[in-house]
Amino acid sequence: MTDRTPRRRRTGRMELQQVVKEYHAAVDEFSRGNRDPVTAMFSHRDDVTLANPFGPAVRGWNEVSNALDFASSRFRDGHVTSFESIAEYVTNDLATILEVEHWNAKVGGREDVAAFDLRVTSTLRREDGAWKLVHRHADPITTPDADGPLRAS
Repeated sequence: MTDRTPRRRRTGRMELQQVVKEYHAAVDEFSRGNRDPVTAMFSHRDDVTLANPFGPAVRGWNEVSNALDFASSRFRDGHVTSFESIAEYVTNDLATILEVEHWNAKVGGREDVAAFDLRVTSTLRREDGAWKLVHRHADPITTPDADGPLRAS
């Protein structure tokens, strides 16, 4: 049986898989307070967005960069133990992945390492031939709750 998937799409998927591996390694570095690998993965354009547990959603590279600075300063001695893939949607120039990230890290001024999970949606886009992160939304909601948006934090 022959593979009827167009060569560009196969190559693009393989390339994207490598980028996702690099992204996961960058997020693991972020868990130790090192923002640089994640920053390198992000688009630096005006339409880039970030929503994380430390504050409201932001748009534009300057705002995203500031939010990454703050968030990375809140993590120490961390490790992302695994990335659980829920869904992936890929075209030639755009990809969205939904994952649950399993973390262990010191958060804020706490002295103990805490285990926590993040529900994460990430969108990557081809820019000048390279995949760049254009959106990341991470929140700690990973379990059902009948109160939905009124759940206790």
